[in-house]
Amino acid sequence: MMVTSVAGIYISYPFCAQKCTYCNFASGVFPGELERRYIAALTHELRTYAWEWLPETLYLGGGTPSTLDSEDLRTLIGLVRGRPWMEATLEAAPGTLTPERVRGWAACGISRVSLGVQSFAEPEIRRTGRKYTAQTLEQELGLLRQAGIANVNIDLIAGLPGQTEATWRESLDWIERLAPPHVSVYMLEVDTDSRLGKEILLGGVRYGAADVPDDDQTAALYEIAVERLRAMGIRRYEISNFARPGFESLHNLKYWRLEPYAGFGADAHSFDGRTRRQNPESAGDYADGRPATTTPARVDDERFFVGLRLAAGIRPDPEGWRRFDAPIRRFLDAGLLETEDGLLRLTNRGVLLSNEVLQEFLTL
Repeated sequence: MMVTSVAGIYISYPFCAQKCTYCNFASGVFPGELERRYIAALTHELRTYAWEWLPETLYLGGGTPSTLDSEDLRTLIGLVRGRPWMEATLEAAPGTLTPERVRGWAACGISRVSLGVQSFAEPEIRRTGRKYTAQTLEQELGLLRQAGIANVNIDLIAGLPGQTEATWRESLDWIERLAPPHVSVYMLEVDTDSRLGKEILLGGVRYGAADVPDDDQTAALYEIAVERLRAMGIRRYEISNFARPGFESLHNLKYWRLEPYAGFGADAHSFDGRTRRQNPESAGDYADGRPATTTPARVDDERFFVGLRLAAGIRPDPEGWRRFDAPIRRFLDAGLLETEDGLLRLTNRGVLLSNEVLQEFLTL
């Protein structure tokens, strides 16, 4: 088969030094013995993959892949074809960067680093279980830039325990000071997959659950961020993602545009345009060789579900307009969707209620 450049690669490293209270990912603190078996299984999966195309993008997520042993990182990245990629991203936890590590990332072809900051306000940082300061972040950003990695994303979370408008503006002040080209702003997810989420749902007080802003306050913080980032020239291109022109995440855009990608490691997903494949969720099951599961993709539904996340919206075909006529009309009337020249997109109010809107396109 002719080799073409069509897809993105995701590599999952679900190991962390500590589990953050708000985290609902399939990651955590695991024994060193499991990590070695996991790396062996991941190496095997990458080495035996049938490479019939050249990937355009690479993304290492987790977990905390920034703590990967440098030799293991070189081995894993060396098994991915296509270098140099259009974009190669590594997720990193603040407080884990060293000059040696950063130079090693650059030497491996990493061109973009996503920092899971979440907050620059020290009381909020402590309550989530993180161990760094805003000054640490400033120093680590300097290390990245010295190594030639200027494409940096900073994550923030609106709705953390004890968060106020004043502390939120403090975090945004730091964003302005550090001037990253990309920022992600997430509203706190409350579900049973995180310790904080469970405590909130139970009406408890651990992990600061009693001090979490309500939905209206969290939405207000998000809107403050939208306006403040826009004033910095960092504009929203997806519900939770903001970038200066030309610095949008090329890898993540593949998900929202329903372009192919292949995932390796625990809980990693793959999509070839027709079928979705998911590796075992737990690191232990993956290391034990449990098989992946496959399901047919619902592309017509998913085009609305993921595509409407983009600020540019989508251009439905005639069948899409017909099939989803009822929910489209309802959300247009409610001011949650808008249409112009054949495009359909969320309004500003629709963005705040996006879960309600998007879910509708998967339930017909």
